[in-house]
Amino acid sequence: MKKFFWIHIGLLVLLSISISCTKTPAPEEKPWEWSLEQVQSKVNRVRAGKDLTPESWLGGARVAVALSFDFDAETNALRDLNLSPGTFSQGEYAARVAVPRILNLLDKYDIPASFFVPAVTALLHKEEIQAIISKNRHEIGLHGWIHERNSLLSEKEETELMQKSFDTLKELTGKAPVGIRTPSWDFSLYTLAIIKKMGLLYDSSLMADDRPYEILEDGKPTGVVELPVEWLLDDYPYFGFSRYTSVRPHIKPMDVFSIWAAEFEKAYEEGTLFVLTMHPKYIGHRSRIAMLETLIQYMQTHADVWFATHEDIARYVKDGGESLKLS
Repeated sequence: MKKFFWIHIGLLVLLSISISCTKTPAPEEKPWEWSLEQVQSKVNRVRAGKDLTPESWLGGARVAVALSFDFDAETNALRDLNLSPGTFSQGEYAARVAVPRILNLLDKYDIPASFFVPAVTALLHKEEIQAIISKNRHEIGLHGWIHERNSLLSEKEETELMQKSFDTLKELTGKAPVGIRTPSWDFSLYTLAIIKKMGLLYDSSLMADDRPYEILEDGKPTGVVELPVEWLLDDYPYFGFSRYTSVRPHIKPMDVFSIWAAEFEKAYEEGTLFVLTMHPKYIGHRSRIAMLETLIQYMQTHADVWFATHEDIARYVKDGGESLKLS
């Protein structure tokens, strides 16, 4: 009897230790019950600061055009543990066919561009990375390690992956990246602090304006330049495809041209910035690269258009172009 008594006591002690060591789950927050101060503290964490549009762009240009390519290749599938050779082949197409096709188009019109590259893509496709930098006019920027979603990471994980990505791109290209486009434009609560800590010049993941602006953190200027993006000016919503969803946009390339041309026209009228986000595995197909060439030709019919990398635009708006004038 005594034996069962002490076993019972022991189980109660263990249960009490277990309960005391178990974290009480945080009560579910109810945003509709927040005070105005609580709402402001949430939305003001990362905001748009002063408009950085200059009086005129380099050489007296009226508009700055930033063509950018997110060279994701196989990383989206790897991140999602989609290990299908069929899916990987779409990423391989980006490296094998699309990047050379894009580089040839940019060569034809002597245009610079920014390539945002996950570090794993760079490691898998070193020859394509060398082809990009061999042109001596394109930029390679940060785009995560394996196209991870920052909002699903801890601050430590995000910091480590961003630093590892930075080190990898620096080693492979011989130049330290100065800007970032977060994978999937996923900007976590820690991203800005990490960008500042790493001393990056600019980000291109946020959407608070059409114009370049300085990012604020809790209402304070950070010195980080934002070159904003928009889904309207991204090829994925128009050309992206997944066999696992019912969404199959595949809009006609010239319908997309009409949208992008109208966006450029307004940027030209306002004297501001036109940022276009593309993915080699989407824009690199024949009918779409033909549309992109038509868009480039259209923009070049306008006087005073400055085609530039994100880095050059960010430097120009930050210091009035002094670093570009000296280079």
